[in-house]
Amino acid sequence: MEHVVITGADRGIGLALTETFLRNGYTVYAGQFMPEWPQLSDLQPLYPQRMHIIPLHVGNTQSVKEAAALVGSLTHRVDYLINCAGIFPKTEDADGFNSAFQVNSLGPLRMVEAFLPLMQEGRRRLCTFSSETGVIPLMQRVKDFPYCVSKAALNMEMHMLFKALRPEGYTFRLFHPGWVKSYMSGQKSTVGDFEPEEAAPVAYRYFVSDEEIDDVLILRDIQGQYWPF
Repeated sequence: MEHVVITGADRGIGLALTETFLRNGYTVYAGQFMPEWPQLSDLQPLYPQRMHIIPLHVGNTQSVKEAAALVGSLTHRVDYLINCAGIFPKTEDADGFNSAFQVNSLGPLRMVEAFLPLMQEGRRRLCTFSSETGVIPLMQRVKDFPYCVSKAALNMEMHMLFKALRPEGYTFRLFHPGWVKSYMSGQKSTVGDFEPEEAAPVAYRYFVSDEEIDDVLILRDIQGQYWPF
Protein backbone atom coordinates (compact mmCIF):
# COMPACT_ATOMS: atom_id res chain seq x y z
CA MET A 1 0.00 0.00 0.00
CA GLU A 2 1.37 3.38 -1.00
CA HIS A 3 0.97 6.62 0.93
CA VAL A 4 -0.03 9.96 -0.59
CA VAL A 5 0.00 13.51 0.79
CA ILE A 6 -2.34 15.94 -0.99
CA THR A 7 -2.52 19.66 -0.29
CA GLY A 8 -5.67 21.68 -0.90
CA ALA A 9 -7.85 18.62 -0.37
CA ASP A 10 -10.86 20.51 1.03
CA ARG A 11 -12.72 20.96 -2.24
CA GLY A 12 -12.45 21.17 -6.01
CA ILE A 13 -9.79 19.14 -7.76
CA GLY A 14 -7.95 18.43 -4.49
CA LEU A 15 -11.02 16.76 -3.01
CA ALA A 16 -11.72 14.88 -6.24
CA LEU A 17 -8.12 13.69 -6.40
CA THR A 18 -8.24 12.58 -2.76
CA GLU A 19 -11.31 10.47 -3.50
CA THR A 20 -9.69 9.05 -6.65
CA PHE A 21 -6.61 7.87 -4.78
CA LEU A 22 -8.74 6.38 -2.01
CA ARG A 23 -10.90 4.47 -4.49
CA ASN A 24 -7.73 3.00 -5.95
CA GLY A 25 -6.48 1.64 -2.65
CA TYR A 26 -3.98 4.26 -1.49
CA THR A 27 -3.61 5.67 2.00
CA VAL A 28 -4.19 9.42 1.79
CA TYR A 29 -3.13 12.23 4.12
CA ALA A 30 -5.47 15.01 3.05
CA GLY A 31 -4.38 18.56 3.78
CA GLN A 32 -7.30 20.49 5.27
CA PHE A 33 -7.22 24.28 5.18
CA MET A 34 -10.94 24.85 5.74
CA PRO A 35 -12.31 22.67 8.58
CA GLU A 36 -15.67 24.40 8.20
CA TRP A 37 -16.00 22.96 4.69
CA PRO A 38 -17.81 19.61 5.21
CA GLN A 39 -17.02 17.47 2.16
CA LEU A 40 -13.59 16.22 3.23
CA SER A 41 -14.84 15.16 6.64
CA ASP A 42 -17.86 13.51 5.02
CA LEU A 43 -15.50 11.38 2.95
CA GLN A 44 -13.52 10.01 5.89
CA PRO A 45 -16.13 7.49 7.21
CA LEU A 46 -16.04 5.75 3.83
CA TYR A 47 -12.31 5.02 4.24
CA PRO A 48 -11.69 5.02 8.00
CA GLN A 49 -8.43 3.05 7.81
CA ARG A 50 -6.86 4.78 4.84
CA MET A 51 -7.84 8.43 5.06
CA HIS A 52 -6.26 10.88 7.48
CA ILE A 53 -7.21 14.56 7.63
CA ILE A 54 -4.18 16.76 8.27
CA PRO A 55 -4.61 20.44 9.26
CA LEU A 56 -2.52 22.34 6.74
CA HIS A 57 -1.97 25.89 5.50
CA VAL A 58 0.78 25.71 2.87
CA GLY A 59 1.28 29.47 3.12
CA ASN A 60 2.45 29.13 6.72
CA THR A 61 5.80 27.50 7.52
CA GLN A 62 4.85 26.42 11.03
CA SER A 63 1.64 24.80 9.77
CA VAL A 64 3.60 22.82 7.17
CA LYS A 65 6.12 21.65 9.77
CA GLU A 66 3.33 20.56 12.10
CA ALA A 67 1.63 18.70 9.25
CA ALA A 68 4.85 16.84 8.44
CA ALA A 69 5.27 15.91 12.10
CA LEU A 70 1.69 14.62 12.26
CA VAL A 71 2.08 12.55 9.10
CA GLY A 72 5.40 11.25 10.44
CA SER A 73 3.64 10.04 13.58
CA LEU A 74 1.27 7.99 11.40
CA THR A 75 3.64 6.53 8.82
CA HIS A 76 7.36 6.15 8.19
CA ARG A 77 7.01 6.66 4.43
CA VAL A 78 5.38 8.96 1.90
CA ASP A 79 5.37 7.79 -1.73
CA TYR A 80 3.66 10.75 -3.41
CA LEU A 81 3.67 14.40 -2.44
CA ILE A 82 0.98 16.20 -4.44
CA ASN A 83 0.98 19.99 -4.39
CA CYS A 84 -2.57 20.91 -5.35
CA ALA A 85 -3.34 23.91 -3.13
CA GLY A 86 -3.62 27.18 -5.02
CA ILE A 87 -5.32 30.56 -4.88
CA PHE A 88 -6.34 33.23 -7.36
CA PRO A 89 -5.93 36.62 -5.63
CA LYS A 90 -8.80 39.07 -5.85
CA THR A 91 -6.47 42.06 -6.14
CA GLU A 92 -3.36 42.83 -8.20
CA ASP A 93 -1.68 44.99 -5.58
CA ALA A 94 1.16 44.03 -3.23
CA ASP A 95 -1.20 42.05 -1.01
CA GLY A 96 -2.38 40.04 -4.01
CA PHE A 97 1.19 39.28 -5.05
CA ASN A 98 2.16 38.29 -1.54
CA SER A 99 -0.77 35.92 -1.05
CA ALA A 100 -0.21 34.31 -4.46
CA PHE A 101 3.48 33.76 -3.81
CA GLN A 102 3.00 32.43 -0.30
CA VAL A 103 0.58 29.73 -1.47
CA ASN A 104 1.24 29.07 -5.17
CA SER A 105 5.02 29.42 -5.21
CA LEU A 106 6.43 29.04 -1.71
CA GLY A 107 3.77 26.58 -0.56
CA PRO A 108 5.10 23.69 -2.69
CA LEU A 109 8.67 24.52 -1.68
CA ARG A 110 7.72 24.43 2.01
CA MET A 111 6.05 21.06 1.46
CA VAL A 112 9.04 19.56 -0.32
CA GLU A 113 11.45 20.74 2.35
CA ALA A 114 9.29 19.45 5.20
CA PHE A 115 8.32 16.09 3.69
CA LEU A 116 11.56 14.95 2.05
CA PRO A 117 12.68 13.06 5.18
CA LEU A 118 9.51 10.96 4.98
CA MET A 119 10.02 10.20 1.29
CA GLN A 120 13.40 8.49 1.51
CA GLU A 121 11.92 4.98 1.74
CA GLY A 122 9.01 5.53 -0.65
CA ARG A 123 8.49 5.97 -4.36
CA ARG A 124 9.93 9.52 -4.15
CA ARG A 125 7.48 11.13 -6.54
CA LEU A 126 6.79 14.88 -6.44
CA CYS A 127 3.62 15.96 -8.23
CA THR A 128 2.65 19.59 -8.73
CA PHE A 129 -0.23 21.44 -10.36
CA SER A 130 0.95 24.29 -12.56
CA SER A 131 -0.61 26.33 -15.37
CA GLU A 132 -0.03 27.58 -18.89
CA THR A 133 0.09 31.07 -17.34
CA GLY A 134 3.53 30.17 -16.01
CA VAL A 135 4.91 29.35 -19.47
CA ILE A 136 6.53 32.69 -20.26
CA PRO A 137 7.05 32.36 -24.07
CA LEU A 138 3.42 31.35 -24.64
CA MET A 139 1.61 33.52 -22.07
CA GLN A 140 -1.04 35.74 -23.68
CA ARG A 141 -2.81 37.30 -20.67
CA VAL A 142 -2.65 41.03 -19.98
CA LYS A 143 -4.05 40.83 -16.45
CA ASP A 144 -4.03 38.44 -13.45
CA PHE A 145 -0.42 39.43 -12.78
CA PRO A 146 -0.04 37.87 -9.29
CA TYR A 147 -1.36 34.49 -10.36
CA CYS A 148 0.69 34.36 -13.57
CA VAL A 149 3.92 35.45 -11.94
CA SER A 150 3.44 32.99 -9.06
CA LYS A 151 3.04 30.13 -11.53
CA ALA A 152 6.11 31.19 -13.51
CA ALA A 153 8.05 31.16 -10.24
CA LEU A 154 6.61 27.73 -9.45
CA ASN A 155 7.83 26.34 -12.77
CA MET A 156 11.35 27.64 -12.16
CA GLU A 157 11.24 26.26 -8.64
CA MET A 158 10.34 22.80 -9.96
CA HIS A 159 13.11 23.10 -12.54
CA MET A 160 15.67 23.76 -9.80
CA LEU A 161 14.30 21.02 -7.53
CA PHE A 162 14.44 18.60 -10.44
CA LYS A 163 18.13 19.34 -10.94
CA ALA A 164 18.81 18.87 -7.24
CA LEU A 165 16.65 15.82 -6.51
CA ARG A 166 16.53 13.78 -9.71
CA PRO A 167 20.06 12.42 -9.05
CA GLU A 168 18.76 11.13 -5.71
CA GLY A 169 16.04 9.08 -7.41
CA TYR A 170 13.12 11.49 -7.19
CA THR A 171 10.69 11.64 -10.10
CA PHE A 172 8.53 14.62 -11.00
CA ARG A 173 5.07 15.11 -12.48
CA LEU A 174 4.13 18.70 -13.43
CA PHE A 175 0.49 18.96 -14.50
CA HIS A 176 -1.59 21.67 -16.16
CA PRO A 177 -5.24 20.68 -15.54
CA GLY A 178 -6.75 23.12 -18.03
CA TRP A 179 -9.54 25.56 -17.29
CA VAL A 180 -11.17 23.85 -14.33
CA LYS A 181 -14.26 25.17 -12.59
CA SER A 182 -12.30 25.60 -9.40
CA TYR A 183 -12.63 27.37 -6.06
CA MET A 184 -9.34 29.29 -6.27
CA SER A 185 -11.02 32.69 -6.11
CA GLY A 186 -12.97 31.70 -2.98
CA GLN A 187 -16.09 30.28 -4.57
CA LYS A 188 -16.66 27.78 -7.35
CA SER A 189 -16.25 29.25 -10.80
CA THR A 190 -19.26 29.01 -13.09
CA VAL A 191 -17.07 29.05 -16.20
CA GLY A 192 -14.45 26.62 -17.41
CA ASP A 193 -13.88 23.60 -19.62
CA PHE A 194 -13.69 20.88 -16.98
CA GLU A 195 -15.29 19.95 -13.69
CA PRO A 196 -12.87 18.96 -10.92
CA GLU A 197 -14.23 15.42 -11.13
CA GLU A 198 -13.19 15.29 -14.79
CA ALA A 199 -9.67 16.60 -14.25
CA ALA A 200 -8.82 14.49 -11.20
CA PRO A 201 -8.78 11.04 -12.90
CA VAL A 202 -6.49 12.38 -15.64
CA ALA A 203 -4.12 13.81 -13.04
CA TYR A 204 -4.22 10.55 -11.10
CA ARG A 205 -3.23 8.45 -14.11
CA TYR A 206 -0.38 10.82 -14.93
CA PHE A 207 0.90 10.97 -11.36
CA VAL A 208 1.02 7.20 -10.84
CA SER A 209 2.26 6.30 -14.32
CA ASP A 210 5.73 4.83 -14.67
CA GLU A 211 5.67 5.22 -18.45
CA GLU A 212 6.94 8.81 -18.52
CA ILE A 213 10.50 9.89 -19.36
CA ASP A 214 11.73 10.71 -15.88
CA ASP A 215 15.08 12.22 -16.82
CA VAL A 216 13.42 15.22 -18.49
CA LEU A 217 11.15 17.62 -16.63
CA ILE A 218 7.98 18.36 -18.61
CA LEU A 219 4.66 20.11 -18.12
CA ARG A 220 1.78 17.97 -19.34
CA ASP A 221 -1.81 19.13 -19.76
CA ILE A 222 -5.13 17.40 -19.34
CA GLN A 223 -5.23 16.45 -23.03
CA GLY A 224 -1.83 14.78 -22.92
CA GLN A 225 0.03 17.59 -24.63
CA TYR A 226 3.46 18.73 -23.43
CA TRP A 227 4.27 22.41 -22.81
CA PRO A 228 7.68 24.10 -22.78
CA PHE A 229 8.58 26.10 -19.71
